[in-house]
Amino acid sequence: MEDPRALLACPACAGDLAADWSCTGCGRAWPAADGIPRLRLDVEGQTEVVRQFYNAAPFPGYPPNDSLTWLRTRAERSQFARILDQAIPGDAKIVEIGCGTGQMSLYLARADRTVVGCDLARGSLELGASAARRYGLPAVQFVECDLTRLPLKEGAFDVVYCSGVLHHTPDPAASFASIVRAARPGGVIVLGLYNLYARVPLRLRRAVARMTRYRWIPFDPVLRDRKAEPARREAWLRDQYQHPEEHSHSLAEVRRWFADNGIDYVSTYPSTLIGDEPEDLFAPAEDEWPLESVLAQIGWMKSLGGEGGLFVTVGRRLPRAR
Repeated sequence: MEDPRALLACPACAGDLAADWSCTGCGRAWPAADGIPRLRLDVEGQTEVVRQFYNAAPFPGYPPNDSLTWLRTRAERSQFARILDQAIPGDAKIVEIGCGTGQMSLYLARADRTVVGCDLARGSLELGASAARRYGLPAVQFVECDLTRLPLKEGAFDVVYCSGVLHHTPDPAASFASIVRAARPGGVIVLGLYNLYARVPLRLRRAVARMTRYRWIPFDPVLRDRKAEPARREAWLRDQYQHPEEHSHSLAEVRRWFADNGIDYVSTYPSTLIGDEPEDLFAPAEDEWPLESVLAQIGWMKSLGGEGGLFVTVGRRLPRAR
């Protein structure tokens, strides 16, 4: 198990970080209250708006009397979480970019894995770090940072996981180009984004919600399930219906990002091969016909639309950019 500090770098000069979180290159000292280093430069514009949005209401939250068993049981209700965990080697170095309150980072922290969870919102990171202490998971290091100047050593990680994040940045394509550098040659990129087609049901619900000033939001299964949990219900409402920055993407667009950044396409979850469900997330999928891909994504309006339309694309970093 590697010291997470060895995988990080100064965001100002890319130098190594000493035990007290100072940079051995430029000498800059980075504060690290509660064990969470603030490895970011000042942000402004829409990035600062998003940071304040998540600091005001960290998402998702932790319930009272939670435990590591609770976290793993909850995560494993998702087939995707199970097959992701199964695909990652037990000694992997993982970074979750845009980890929020850190639940996926904590779920993946098992065996001899080293996990770094990065996020812009300190309020979210504090919840994750507190949970890591409760669960006894010292191999998880949470870091406050910004996508535009990630404090990660180039090529340091076996797995770069970034889900539900880039579509909330002003320029998702540029943000993607920033995160891929953290993966080693042959390392895996796992990217979760709102799908252009699967997001349509929520966009329709959001139109109704705004017209009624959020007094009526029809057909949202998550809000219905969280009726007895006001805090978690409010967090979902803010994140899905009131976010200040949002984009949706097609698989064809994401595959262009991959090609432009030296990433070999591996697979998609859910599969775009009609009737197929992947068992090994990191195994190369068969090529689908373009029409089949579009039809599959349209079908996601039913299967993914109830929970926001998030889909995942997996790629592998090539030794040299194409």
